[in-house]
Formats: sequence, C-alpha cells, structure tokens
Amino acid sequence: MFVEIYGRPGCPYCVRAKMLAEQLREERDDFDFKYVDIQVAGLTKDDLAAKAGKPVTTVPQIFLDEQHIGGCTDFEAYARANLGLSQ
Repeated sequence: MFVEIYGRPGCPYCVRAKMLAEQLREERDDFDFKYVDIQVAGLTKDDLAAKAGKPVTTVPQIFLDEQHIGGCTDFEAYARANLGLSQ
C-alpha cells in the first residue's frame, strides 16, 4: 500500500501524519509513503480538492492507494482500524 501525504511546513498535523507514516513503513513490509510539500510543489487547496473530489480546507490531505482518506486524525483512525497501529 502506498500513501501520499500533502502538507506544508509548520503544520503540526502534517508532521504528525508524516511521523505515523514513517512508523508504519518501519513496522510493515507492505507500506510506503511520499510526503509532498504543497508550497514547494506549487499546489493549492483547490488542487487538493480536485484530487480528493470534494472541498478541502486544511492540510494534511492524505491518500491511500489513490483513495482520499482525509486528514491526520482520519489517517490515525484508519491505521488503528486496518494497519495494526496500537498507539
């Protein structure tokens, strides 16, 4: 499974989501991720909304195998329910 995290510098939820993805990559052989800094990539929230298929107002925006998961808390809940995350 592959996760894309779209975030920006200085965002604590973006940092938290990236840390969670790093932990999952260490714990699972079937997990990898890419972090995309939206400022460096020149992406706007409108671009993320188009990718997600619905309006977005915050970052991070997280996609699992091209499917929109949501933000950091959504990713954490998904990881607990489906990926064996215990924390």
